[in-house]
Amino acid sequence: MTPKKKKPAVRKKTRVEEKKETLFDDSLFVGKRFKNAPLVVIAGRPNVGKSTLFNRFMNRRVAIVDPTPGVTRDPVEADALILGKPVRLMDTGGYKIDRESGTKEAELDALVVEKSLSMIKKADKIVLLLEAGKITGEDEEIIHILRPFKEKIVVGVNKCEGGTGEDVSWNYLKFGFEKIFFISASHGDHISEFAQEIILNLDFSKVEIEDEKEPIKIAILGKPNVGKSTLSNRLTHSQNSIVSDYAGTTRDTVEGSFAFAEHFFRVLDTAGIRRKSRVKENVEYYSVNRAIKTLDKTDIVFLLIDAEEGLSEQDKKICSLAFERGRGIIFVLNKWDTQEKGRKVIRETEEFMRIMFGQMKFAPILPISALTGDGIKNLLLTSIEVYNQLTKSVETSALNRALSDWLLRYPPPATKAIHFKVRYMTQTGVNPVSFRIFCTSPENVPDSYVTYLKNRIREDLGFDKIPVSVELKASRKKWENRFDGQ
Repeated sequence: MTPKKKKPAVRKKTRVEEKKETLFDDSLFVGKRFKNAPLVVIAGRPNVGKSTLFNRFMNRRVAIVDPTPGVTRDPVEADALILGKPVRLMDTGGYKIDRESGTKEAELDALVVEKSLSMIKKADKIVLLLEAGKITGEDEEIIHILRPFKEKIVVGVNKCEGGTGEDVSWNYLKFGFEKIFFISASHGDHISEFAQEIILNLDFSKVEIEDEKEPIKIAILGKPNVGKSTLSNRLTHSQNSIVSDYAGTTRDTVEGSFAFAEHFFRVLDTAGIRRKSRVKENVEYYSVNRAIKTLDKTDIVFLLIDAEEGLSEQDKKICSLAFERGRGIIFVLNKWDTQEKGRKVIRETEEFMRIMFGQMKFAPILPISALTGDGIKNLLLTSIEVYNQLTKSVETSALNRALSDWLLRYPPPATKAIHFKVRYMTQTGVNPVSFRIFCTSPENVPDSYVTYLKNRIREDLGFDKIPVSVELKASRKKWENRFDGQ
C-alpha cells in the first residue's frame, strides 16, 4: 500500500505580512480622480526638500524645486497614490523664525507660516521633514508647535543618500520621537519604507471615485498683483492661495475646485507674468514658465486685467499665447468696484479693448470684483457657454449644407490671377475647435475670403465666443463635383 503523501504545511501569514500585502493590492484608483481621501501634509523648515518629496510621491514635477530657501509659499496639493493608496497630498511653505519685522517680505513670511499651520491642523497625517546634520532653531520651534499632533506625525530625515549624516541625525530622537526614517527624496533611498509608515492606519473607507465627467478647467492669468489669488479663493470658497499686496506672491500653480450650476470646475491660480526683462530670479523664471504651461492643460483662460491700471503689453502677450493654443478666453476686468459705474463706461471700455485686441472680437469682456463677488455669477455662466462651444461638434452633412449656402451668398472671387473652388468642409477637432476646408488651389484663396468663412462658422454654427482654426487643403478628385450644380 502506497503511503499517502503529506500535504506541504501552509505557513500562516503574520499580521505584519498581511498588513504589508494590503498596502499594495489597491489598484482601483490608478488613473482616477478621487474625493474624501485622507489629507497628508508635508511640513518643515525651508529648503529641507519638502517639494522634492512631494514630486517624488507624485512621480512628476508639480511643485517648483530650487536651492533658494522659501520657494514654496502657497500650499500645493494634488491627488496622489502612495503604494496604491489614494491620498490628498499637500506641500506647504517652509516655517521661518528669522523674520525682520516691518518689511513686506516679513509680512509675506508670516502669511506663509500661518497658511502652513492651518493646513497642518486639518491633516490626517503630518510628514515632518527634517534635514540630516545640525539641528536648527527653526527645527526646534516647528517640532514644539507640532507636539499636540504627535499621534499623526511621521518623521523623515532627508538628504541621507548613501547614509550621509545619519550618525548626527540620531540626535532628533531627543525630542521624543519613537521612530525616524533616514531618506533621500531626490535619490529615492528608503522611500518605500517611509511611504508604508505614512499610509499606515489612515482611513480609506470614505474615499470615492469622482464622476468621470471632465471638469471645466480654468487658468487665471495676468500681470502680478491684479487679483488672481483673490479670484481663485472667491471661486473655490477657500483661502488656498495667499493674498498679499506684495507683487509676485504666487509662485507655484495653486489648484482648487468647485461646483456651479451642475458643472464641476477646476481652477489653476498662476504666478503673475512679467516682461522677460523684469524676471531676474531663477524661481520667478520657473513660476512664469509654469504659468504659461498651464495653457496646455486648460480649457478657458480668465485674463485678469486691473480696471484701475488698464491694459498692458503683457496682457496682449498672454492673450496671444492663449489664442495660439485655441483656448477659450474671457477678459475679466477686476476691481470694477473701484470704477465709475454705468453702461456707458462699460461700453467705452469694451470698444477700447476691441481696438487693442483686434483679432479677439469674439472674446467676452466681463467686469467683476473678486473682492466683493460682484459679477462672479455672470462670469461662471459665460464660462459654461464658452466651454459648450469649445466641446461642440457639428455633423459633416450640416457643415456642408451651411457651406453651400455661404458660397451662394458670397461666391469666391474669380479673376485671371485668382481662381479657386471651395469643395468640402469637415470639423477636425474640438477643444480647440478646428475645421478643414478642401478647395482647388488653396494658395490662391485670399485671406479676406478665409476670414469670411471663419466668421460664418462662428456666427451661423454657434462658435461666436471662441477662437476657430480653419485649414485649407487641396481637394481630392472624388470631391471635385460635390457642389457643382447645387
